[in-house]
Amino acid sequence: MDKLIPTVNKLQDVFNTVGQDQIDLPQIVVVGSQSSGKSSVLENLVGCDFLPRGSGIVTRRPLVLQLVNVPYDENNAGPRAQFLHLPNQVFTDMTEVRREIERETDRLAGSNKGIVKTPIHLRISSPDVLSLTLVDLPGITKIPVGDQPADIETQTRNLVYEYISKPNSIIVAISPANVDIVNSESLKFAREVDPKGTRTIGVITKIDLMDRGTNSLEILTGRVYPLRLGFVGVVNRSQEDTQANKPIAESLKEEAEFFSGHPIYRTIQQHCGTATLAKVLNQLLLQHIRDHLPSIKTKINALISQTEHELASYGQMSAGSDLVSKSSRLLKMITVFANEFTSSIDGSASEMSTAELCGGARLYYIFNDIFAAGLDSVNPTASLTNNDIRTAIRNSSGPRASLFVPEIAFQLLVKPQIKSLEPPAQRCVQLAYEELMKVGLSCGNNEMRRYPRLHAKVMQVVSDLLRERVGPTAAYVESMIAIERAYINTNHPDFIGGPGAISDLQRKLDRKRKDTRSRAREVSKLATRQRSVDGDTVVVTAEEAIVDTAVDPAEVDDDVRTLRPKPNGAASDEYPRAASGTLRRPASGSPLGSSSAASGQGKFFNSFFGANGRRDVLQMASDELRTNNSVIPMPNRLSHISGDGTSLDDEAAALSAQFSADLTMSEQRDEMETALIRSLITSYFQIVRKSVQDLVPKAIMHLLVNEVCENMQNRLVEELYKETIIEELLQEDPTLVAERDQCAAMLDVYKKAFAIINEAM
Repeated sequence: MDKLIPTVNKLQDVFNTVGQDQIDLPQIVVVGSQSSGKSSVLENLVGCDFLPRGSGIVTRRPLVLQLVNVPYDENNAGPRAQFLHLPNQVFTDMTEVRREIERETDRLAGSNKGIVKTPIHLRISSPDVLSLTLVDLPGITKIPVGDQPADIETQTRNLVYEYISKPNSIIVAISPANVDIVNSESLKFAREVDPKGTRTIGVITKIDLMDRGTNSLEILTGRVYPLRLGFVGVVNRSQEDTQANKPIAESLKEEAEFFSGHPIYRTIQQHCGTATLAKVLNQLLLQHIRDHLPSIKTKINALISQTEHELASYGQMSAGSDLVSKSSRLLKMITVFANEFTSSIDGSASEMSTAELCGGARLYYIFNDIFAAGLDSVNPTASLTNNDIRTAIRNSSGPRASLFVPEIAFQLLVKPQIKSLEPPAQRCVQLAYEELMKVGLSCGNNEMRRYPRLHAKVMQVVSDLLRERVGPTAAYVESMIAIERAYINTNHPDFIGGPGAISDLQRKLDRKRKDTRSRAREVSKLATRQRSVDGDTVVVTAEEAIVDTAVDPAEVDDDVRTLRPKPNGAASDEYPRAASGTLRRPASGSPLGSSSAASGQGKFFNSFFGANGRRDVLQMASDELRTNNSVIPMPNRLSHISGDGTSLDDEAAALSAQFSADLTMSEQRDEMETALIRSLITSYFQIVRKSVQDLVPKAIMHLLVNEVCENMQNRLVEELYKETIIEELLQEDPTLVAERDQCAAMLDVYKKAFAIINEAM
């Protein structure tokens, strides 16, 4: 038990050597406002005058006061003082102790009455003291006087809070008896950090100066302001006694006589006197240390493990300074770096980020997501207008009229579209290069980072190697696109070809024609009702109301503009009107009315590859209609009106105009040729895009990634493993050396503290 307080004193000394405050050691913190008698209480506990005195703030640095009880020695009967910053000097004259406190305060805080939080450690050994550890803080002040700083209140407040807010601190709140307790600044501060009063003890000073007829009985017994640790009343030396250098021993004797002879205070001797205060503080500190020492030991043990791990991250200090040992260390770091680079690419690295994709996984994402999306975003026909396609067809035909779509026109149009695949491919190469640079920057353990010149040189070699390989890779990708443009393989098994494109267009035509008939049939059903025109009754069936016209392919292809009917609803040349305004309807047995696949394909080829065949079909249909005399007079006005107010006559006329081909034979041929070219370009572009999407990642892996991984270590050895530059490369970073030395010092302090606690427990 007697070793506990000296143990804490040793811990304070050990931690103070490195300015460490992570350990919250049990201590007693003395708090009070100016002129509250705080200094007198401390001097009474020590039994001698040793604190600076004067007006304003005298204590401008925290004073850690360690009182050590020692056996009586005739040769050294008086107290002996020793400062931690002067470990080899012992003071026996307390006046010199006061002067040294003033000098050390001015050394850091200056002479402008400012305060600093760096403490002064003072140990006083005497047979007349109980073992205690006290922290004397600057007095609480509100108004700056003299040359005090304007923010002196904020400075003192922050310093006081820094000490009393620690859970292991016992707060001694000094309050003068001649001031109402409700105005006590020290109790106010203590209550903010210790609202339940579990670690606060109140000290009432200047009890002898209270007004006649009053006493502090209610306060000392805790009836006015309850504290779990209670209150203790003391009598301070007067200013006259201090100036007269009256011995503290006489003052303590007079204090004891005052309390024993007072009719009120003699009944509560357990709450009165400096001797009682010393015993209470000693017992509280012992109990506090005993309660918290196990947790302190646990925390120090954890700090030892943490600091050892941190020290290991800085790397071991250089064991040898000769060239052989340095060369061996350099070669080892180069090998480790190259292995880390390769393992980051193939996914076998021991440490990988879980927050984002990196290394090989990032390359996979670039190939299969970014690059693929870039290729899919390229529309092969978006930049081609119908006029561009017609111009290319006519330019490739020269002065002659073409019977078929020229293949040269297809090649002229498809090659620029293949070229549009090159930017996404080159972007993929660049993204892979950037990712490899990131991998290089992330590699290299902390040991290599100890040598900033070596790390910078390694990064330079990696960058040079990557630049050497990214050039050929980009050139190969460019050549790959050029190869695809050099020869357009229309015999590719996946290419749709001319027949396939025509069949595809014909299927779209048939589907569109079927949809058109279906819509027209719904409208014509309304016309089957009986209608009166000039007293005659005419029945028009659905089949008679439908004009069986060939739908132009431009209406069904997504990339071709929608054809618009001629003005005034004029009928097309395919089904001419009679002079009387009636519409001739083809016979059901005519080729034009047939819906067989053969007749449909025949009509497409006739209209696509020449106008003569189409005119023959139209003439044959017209003659047949005249022979069969199948002319149906169209009524001038339908008697039935649709629900939206539009006459069925107008609706049927609009449908007839929609169904009728309103373009000339030449225009229809242009539209069909345009649709065919678009279909062929799209088909061949898909083949090339599929090939590029497959080959570019393979080229990047072969020419860039694998080449860099295979040559990384050899290149580093060639560039760095040279006797002339080894000394320069292995110069450690001064900042890192300082951090490692500080970490090693902290580890030594923690180990010493752990050993001190083990001795006491």
